[in-house]
Amino acid sequence: MTPENLILIAMALPLVAAIWVALFGKIPNVREAGSIVVSIATFAVCCMLATHVFADARPSVTLSEMLPGFSISFTVEPLGMLFALIASGLWILTTIYAIGYMRGHHETNQTRFFVCFAVAIFAALAAAFAGNLFTLFVAYEIMTVSTYPLVTHHGDEKARAGGRVYLGILLSTSIAFFMLAIVWTWHLAGTLDFKPGGILELAYRGGKIETLGLAILLGLFAYGIGKAALMPFHRWLPAAMVAPTPVSALLHAVAVVKVGVFSVLKIVVYIFGYDLIRETGVSEWLCYVAGASILIGSLVAMTKDNLKARLAYSTVSQLAYITLGAAIATSGSIIGSGMHIAMHAVGKITLFFCAGAIYVAAHKSNISDMRGLGRAMPFTFGAFLLACISIIGLPPGGGAWSKWFLAVGTADRGMWFLLATLMISSLLNIAYLVPVPILAFMTPKGAERQTFKEAPLMCVVPLCITAVGSVLLFFFADQIYDVLLPITEVTKEVKS
Repeated sequence: MTPENLILIAMALPLVAAIWVALFGKIPNVREAGSIVVSIATFAVCCMLATHVFADARPSVTLSEMLPGFSISFTVEPLGMLFALIASGLWILTTIYAIGYMRGHHETNQTRFFVCFAVAIFAALAAAFAGNLFTLFVAYEIMTVSTYPLVTHHGDEKARAGGRVYLGILLSTSIAFFMLAIVWTWHLAGTLDFKPGGILELAYRGGKIETLGLAILLGLFAYGIGKAALMPFHRWLPAAMVAPTPVSALLHAVAVVKVGVFSVLKIVVYIFGYDLIRETGVSEWLCYVAGASILIGSLVAMTKDNLKARLAYSTVSQLAYITLGAAIATSGSIIGSGMHIAMHAVGKITLFFCAGAIYVAAHKSNISDMRGLGRAMPFTFGAFLLACISIIGLPPGGGAWSKWFLAVGTADRGMWFLLATLMISSLLNIAYLVPVPILAFMTPKGAERQTFKEAPLMCVVPLCITAVGSVLLFFFADQIYDVLLPITEVTKEVKS
């Protein structure tokens, strides 16, 4: 089977899953079995495609051209392939977890939930494989629209209010900023294709745009991609926590926010070219905005007693790590950002899985109410602790390597204040994450004895797998490094 066919099959399978779920919505076992089988098949196809891409193939498919220079086309390169493997692999575990959660919590509208979930995965893969900015924009908007029903799943006023914030911020930023940036880029470069070394250097060397214009264009992209949750356009993310926990896992680890930071990183590498960004210094302001988001997100997280709210602001902070790495624009920081997409995805999905399992089994959502729960739910809180280690950036958690490369990139640029920011943020990570399992396991004498009561097996098994995965990534980080290295070694294709 050709790599080009594998691209189309990988994107078609989530749509097949959506159709299957809709057709068999009244037969839950058949509906959910189909979702699991198709998710496994999607990951298998992505693995087959990866063997070609990691062997230096760059398969490409064009479906249609709307206007000259505005085509729906797909080209798979290492960064997009890594993101596709993350999204498709975690889809399997999230589907299994969602089945246990939705049944254990007796949620309504489960068919709609799984249909929208599958469409969101399709959008994530379309973004991962996008061959140009226009295709990326279309996939980005499909992601926004398909996840809105998931955010408003409960249908009450709180859910609708959260959905309005979610949809309002993401649509307004993409239309006002992202779309404008795409049109401006096409005007400058005459193309929207992602190319090694970027497409804007000729425009800059030819005098079509000055340094200030490049800085403004970068800002339009950075804030137009609202899913990256860069402050102050981050409020949609904590507002979306009204959704069921499997949706929170989708938002924070599998698809939505990862589409955001992946898009920022891809635009830096393949539209601007990170050499041009570093040479002109147009991203220096973005470095400090990302640094502020890292610290402020961590400080706000410390004030939240609700576990999902604390994790939401943690995500705001952790996403800014990836934006910071892209803005620093060194080979080390670019690799660190790409690694952090993978490391954070596995660690954060574990934390949200644990939050959902706690709610299903113990009906607790506030951290202050979780005293002693570790004795009743040792697997859940043990997994939570392992994921915390990775998010903090301590060995043997995978996050240790991504944060290391980000720190090296910051030092290479001599940005010592931002290096200190990374160190302080890791200390703040400890302050707002570690007390959760400590409170759960270390209770005063005479406390009420807890009996063993874990969440349903379909909730506990996925969170244990992802927790172990967050540790395994520490030992297999060299493979991710090898995957990402080619995007930092490209030869610029700039014509004089």
